[in-house]
Amino acid sequence: MKFNVDENGFYGEFGGAFIPEMLHRNIQELKDNYLKILEDPEFKKEFRGLLKDYAGRPSPLFYAERLSEYYNTGIYLKREDLNHTGAHKINNAIGQVLVAKRLGKSRIIAETGAGQHGVATATVCALMGLECIVYMGKLDIERQASNVSRMEMLGAKVIPVGSGNMTLKDATNEAIRDWINNPEDTYYVIGSVVGPHPYPDLVSRLQSVISEELVWQVKEQTGRDFPDYVIACVGGGSNAAGSFYHFLDDERVKLVAVEAAGKGIETGETAASIVAGSPGIIHGSRTMLMQNNDGQITEPYSISAGLDYPGIGPLFSWLYKTGRAQFEHATDKEALEAAFRLMRLEGIIPALEPAHALAVLEKRKFDSNEIVVVTVSGRGDKDMETYLKYIRKNVNNQCK
Repeated sequence: MKFNVDENGFYGEFGGAFIPEMLHRNIQELKDNYLKILEDPEFKKEFRGLLKDYAGRPSPLFYAERLSEYYNTGIYLKREDLNHTGAHKINNAIGQVLVAKRLGKSRIIAETGAGQHGVATATVCALMGLECIVYMGKLDIERQASNVSRMEMLGAKVIPVGSGNMTLKDATNEAIRDWINNPEDTYYVIGSVVGPHPYPDLVSRLQSVISEELVWQVKEQTGRDFPDYVIACVGGGSNAAGSFYHFLDDERVKLVAVEAAGKGIETGETAASIVAGSPGIIHGSRTMLMQNNDGQITEPYSISAGLDYPGIGPLFSWLYKTGRAQFEHATDKEALEAAFRLMRLEGIIPALEPAHALAVLEKRKFDSNEIVVVTVSGRGDKDMETYLKYIRKNVNNQCK
């Protein structure tokens, strides 16, 4: 089975570039150049150097001893939360801004939900002296205020988006409109493995450093040349794409992608695109997405701003269709409980996004000799207010 993108930008029946004529020039320029840039020795040297000396890679693979005892299996945490800016997003931001510079662009735009991609992009633009504009839904601005402040401190202009449900989908819409209107000097740094080709492939390649490290880290720590499971949360899917990339053709490794079920699949207030979705086109790509019978995109919901997206990367739609990856989902409540379990057992405060991946440990039984890798894609600084509300609510309930 072929899991890499084909020459037309498709993963099986998913992917492609379904774009208006006004966007064709921008996309074609990137499509014509991205592979040549990525393969250029000077690009590789600069990219790898910044990942090491600026972002702090390789990120550790941590054996979670107490969590392993709790679940009676071998649990290893891929610590993307320890990267500079606190998430895996910095890998992609460094790579794409370097691509933008080689294309002669001086103005960078981005969309963000949880704010981590926005922070990462603002960080790299500050490092490289480029103008940075970040589109962010008004609801996400309210629930991720600390990240908004970080972006502004780094010199980025954060533009609130008040359309739709004022979250990631709507921020992406506005960023695309900006790019259409400013093709000469502007480069759009998409934060996940979504959008028209070549973005899903470009972001997957830049994030593949995660699984590239996992290959030798698992071997170094366990003597095995593969883990039994790799588990990662999925909204658009960039951390999961990076975590899965070098294992896609290794059937010994079970790949588990975890979506946000929100308040429950049955409530309709969910962001689980695979479970609650059907094939359609969103932001220039054919993939699984949440839509009504008339093909209109329905609004997603998740407590996690980074997973609050009505679609999923086309690679994951293909992994689902072929059965190569297993798909799970976790509710807000399950994710919160998993986050606090990690805090109390291992002293790690995760972001709400990877808390969904951790919730799967509660849903599955693993053999005691298995090697289970969970990608902790971000740290929980940005979600402190949500965590504190959860603590206060539970304390109040206990006092009743």
